[in-house]
Amino acid sequence: MTEGLSMYASYGGALGAVYALLVMVFVQSLVAAVAHRAQKSYVPGIVDESLGPESFVFRSHRTFMNSIENVPFMIGLVILAAMTGFDAFWLALLSWAYVGGRLAHMITYYLVGTRKNPSLRSYFFIFAFLAQLVLMVMLGLSWL
Repeated sequence: MTEGLSMYASYGGALGAVYALLVMVFVQSLVAAVAHRAQKSYVPGIVDESLGPESFVFRSHRTFMNSIENVPFMIGLVILAAMTGFDAFWLALLSWAYVGGRLAHMITYYLVGTRKNPSLRSYFFIFAFLAQLVLMVMLGLSWL
C-alpha cells in the first residue's frame, strides 16, 4: 500500500489528469445519449446517417467517438510513463495540456456546427495531439 501512495505522491498531477479525462469521456457519453434520445425518430444505438455537423446529435456523437478513438492511447502513455519513472513534472504538464486541448475540442465541437476544415475544434485537437506526441517522443528518448 505504501508503494501505491508513493506513486500517487510522485505522479498525482498526471493521475489527476487521467481522472479528468475519464470524467470528460463519461460526461460526453451522457450528453450524446441524452441528445440521441431527444430525437423524434430515436432508434437505440443508431445515429441517423443523414445528420451532419449542423445537428447537435451528430456533434455530440462525434465528440464522444473522437474521445473513444484518442483518449485511451494517452492514458496508456501516462501509465507507461509513470511505471517507468518518467519525470513527474513533465508528465503532469503534458497530461494537463492534453486535457485542456481535449476539453476545448469538446466545448468547441458542441457549440460550433460547421463543415469548414480545419475548423476551430481542429486546432484544439492538434494542440492535444502535439502534447501527446511530445510525451511519446520524450518517453521514448528517456529509454535511450
